[in-house]
Amino acid sequence: MLAAYAPEFPRGSVFLCVVDPGVGTARGAGALRADGRWYVGPDNGLFEVIIRRAGRAQWWPLPAPVEPIPATFHGRDWFAGVAARLARGAAPPGGQAIAAPPRWPDWPDDLSEIIYIDGFGNAMSGLRARGIDRRTRVIVQQHRLGWARTFADVPLGAPFWYENANGLLEIAVNQGSAAQLLALAAGSPIELAV
Repeated sequence: MLAAYAPEFPRGSVFLCVVDPGVGTARGAGALRADGRWYVGPDNGLFEVIIRRAGRAQWWPLPAPVEPIPATFHGRDWFAGVAARLARGAAPPGGQAIAAPPRWPDWPDDLSEIIYIDGFGNAMSGLRARGIDRRTRVIVQQHRLGWARTFADVPLGAPFWYENANGLLEIAVNQGSAAQLLALAAGSPIELAV
């Protein structure tokens, strides 16, 4: 989701990111500057897709805090201070920046599964819709769905796929819940067929 939303923010924006199941472990942390935007958080792969898609990316490893901090509140007690510093226009703490090459080469650029269900039951995928032929059928839970530009282009209660405002392939139902109708949840796999 981060890679899909970040380009909508102006250059100079600062993102404080704390999806961090390894909090309190020896995993590192850093400040990433990619295409003029800052990202602060754990060095756990959270920024992998941002780095891959960036025209230019630099990484500043964050030094460990001088004062002891709780092991489970790195976002609040470590990363937030760095993010505030960057928002004020100061440089990241620590040493020199290094190039930020992708470090998880086996991770996909696109994820062929549902990554988020919104409050209406629309199912967002990890697939970029741009480049997917509109004749392609999306197969989920043994249902074959066709493309539509908008909800009104399909009959009431009909499921379909479309390119959402973030440029991702999303599955929806006209005036219904795709999650309910198609039994979808985060992690449900998606196949593409022409």
